[in-house]
Amino acid sequence: MNKKNSNFGKFMLLWSGELVSSIGGGLTSFGLGVYVFNQTGSAAQMALITLLGFLPTFLFSVPAGVLADRYDRRILMMIGDGFSAFGILYILICMMQGPVAIWQIGIGVFVSASFQALLAPAYQATITDLLTKEEYSRASGLVNIAASSRYLISPMIAGFLLTVSDVKLLMIIDICTFFLTVTSTLVVKKGIATKKTEEKETFGESLKNGWRAIHDRRGVFVLILVSSAITLFMGVFQILAEPMVLAFSDAKTLGVTETICASGMLVSSIFLGIRGIKKNYVRVLSLSLMMAGVAIFGFGMWENILPMAISGFGFFLMLPFANNCLDYLVRTNIPDELQGRAWGLIGFLSQIGYVIAFGASGLLSDFLGKTFDIGVGRGAALVVQGSGVCLFLIALVLLRLKSVRETEHPSLDHSPEEVE
Repeated sequence: MNKKNSNFGKFMLLWSGELVSSIGGGLTSFGLGVYVFNQTGSAAQMALITLLGFLPTFLFSVPAGVLADRYDRRILMMIGDGFSAFGILYILICMMQGPVAIWQIGIGVFVSASFQALLAPAYQATITDLLTKEEYSRASGLVNIAASSRYLISPMIAGFLLTVSDVKLLMIIDICTFFLTVTSTLVVKKGIATKKTEEKETFGESLKNGWRAIHDRRGVFVLILVSSAITLFMGVFQILAEPMVLAFSDAKTLGVTETICASGMLVSSIFLGIRGIKKNYVRVLSLSLMMAGVAIFGFGMWENILPMAISGFGFFLMLPFANNCLDYLVRTNIPDELQGRAWGLIGFLSQIGYVIAFGASGLLSDFLGKTFDIGVGRGAALVVQGSGVCLFLIALVLLRLKSVRETEHPSLDHSPEEVE
């Protein structure tokens, strides 16, 4: 039987658009984070803005996943990318009229993220549409490169631009990137036939089938819970790294430090994009999470840029290996026709960790800093170190679970075109 035809060139065009979009989003995220911290001096206020920007993705990922299986995925991606610019535009207009309030920033990032919520499930399902099973690992490495660009490229550019201008310039650049992203998606759309469902399920039936696709496979469900733990600890790191550095340094140094840290993700993502992972996915997943836990713990030990940058580099170096293994193990255990709604649910469940991190880490850091009279920077360091210990312990348990090891050899019946 014939294999599914490869469309790796179309994937690369789509990926390029998302790379540009990620860089633009990273500029705005960095700039707003520095702006809020300078205005309030509070890690909790920074975390609140990040939480408001994340909540729509968390809340709407499930219905967005159902939509991705019922309608043209490329149209959903264009709507998500294009209309999300309005939220950033709102903040920009407010800033041009004078000092902007925290609640105005919150509204803008919430609106922008609400449209972006349409993007993720459609994007993940489109990858399955375009590529063969053998190309999933390489694609995952490239997707990680695009995701890392908001931490690798954006902070250094933003840190430099903030020395000659202000956050408004960063948002203008971000808005411009949306046009490039929508254009690349439109080109890819013209080269792919829209899949039509033979039977129109109700929304509830679609949601129920998506839930069964992930819940009835115990190993897959455990992996999704592990993914939620990863997002929890990554969210803690993402939120608290900035106040930790800003407590004793400036925005330019923060930008350089974040770039050095994120370059670890670039190194491993390039390796995975070229070579991929061929076997022992569970073992690689567990070992990478252990080493990531050690690196997070090390990041909180010092109030010195060099060891912090080295530890952060090690943490981001390990993340693509973990994400690559999770992506492969989950993707190969879900039928193609359920990919959209399944990824919507996966996005919802796995990102619960972000909600907890964004909602609690800043408050906990401020509390510890005041309680022990060590300042918000060292309070944040204690929270980060605790995250590293927990991640290490989770990795140890994961390696011993039989249901997880069984996901490497799925009994899933793939569609005829994917079977020789």
